[in-house]
Amino acid sequence: MKKVLTDPFLLSLFGMVVLAVILPGPGRTGGLLHMEWVSSYGIAVVFFLYGLTLAPEKMRAGLMHWRLHLVVVLGTFVLFPLVTIGAEKAASPLFPPEIWAGFFYVAALPSTVSSSVAMTSLARGNVPGALFNASLSSLIGVFATPALMAWYLSQSGAPALPLGTVIFKIVLLVLLPTVIGQLLHRPLIGWATRHAARIKLLDRAVILAIVYNSFCDSVESGLWQQHDPALLVEIAVASVVLFFIVYGVLTVPCKLLGFNREDRIAALFCGSKKSLATGVPLAGIIFGANPALGLIIAPIMIYHFLQLVIVSVIANHYGTQAAKAG
Repeated sequence: MKKVLTDPFLLSLFGMVVLAVILPGPGRTGGLLHMEWVSSYGIAVVFFLYGLTLAPEKMRAGLMHWRLHLVVVLGTFVLFPLVTIGAEKAASPLFPPEIWAGFFYVAALPSTVSSSVAMTSLARGNVPGALFNASLSSLIGVFATPALMAWYLSQSGAPALPLGTVIFKIVLLVLLPTVIGQLLHRPLIGWATRHAARIKLLDRAVILAIVYNSFCDSVESGLWQQHDPALLVEIAVASVVLFFIVYGVLTVPCKLLGFNREDRIAALFCGSKKSLATGVPLAGIIFGANPALGLIIAPIMIYHFLQLVIVSVIANHYGTQAAKAG
């Protein structure tokens, strides 16, 4: 857990929010730094690198565990939205509409890849299964996330999402770069391995730029001045509750299907986590220049941080148990 709390990327992430509050002008859309250019074209770079570094042979290794895949996919794209919709209906006055949209956006996102696999490994779970499911979730999310958001916005009375335009942009900026990265995996994986640290730095720099741009636009529009700072604490509490509800419900199909310890860990870790690396770039495509974008992505930023803290504690517990069992 200490490693998570001192993670440079997470600290930088919240540093971008602070910087946006102090100095929003240069980072706003049309500002001196033109951060919106990075937000637009950096998305393609992020997903090209994702496709380039994704090992096809590791995907194939986890292919046959179809029951595990079913639990994770249904947990990620069905259970999460149902829980969120239920919470909004039960406690609608708790948050403004932008925050509820943000929580549903969390629910609509795919699982995270790197941390799901890392935590599954730490807990001595089914690592190939976790890798396959987290990667499969990311690919499904290319279409499922905007489709779910289009449905949600239509139900909530918000302006309709131009789904065709959004899907086209996602195919162009997300799916196509991922496919190109996969096609170049074999000839370039040696280069990518040698420069792994720089690739990781570039990937995270793009995400930080998008967060900075989004929050600068929100601050400049005066959106945050309309809300109490305690709102962030309330989002954090709601994120923890959301995590444990989903995590707890997912234990039921794991027991009913007779999953062994390794498969249960992979299902719980992949099915309860959401991807900030996918969520921040996609938000710019789905919500465009919406001045409320900073509010909308606040839940995924907070949920991402808290899920890492919680799952690292759980993973350490599982790992310690496995070590004692020999």
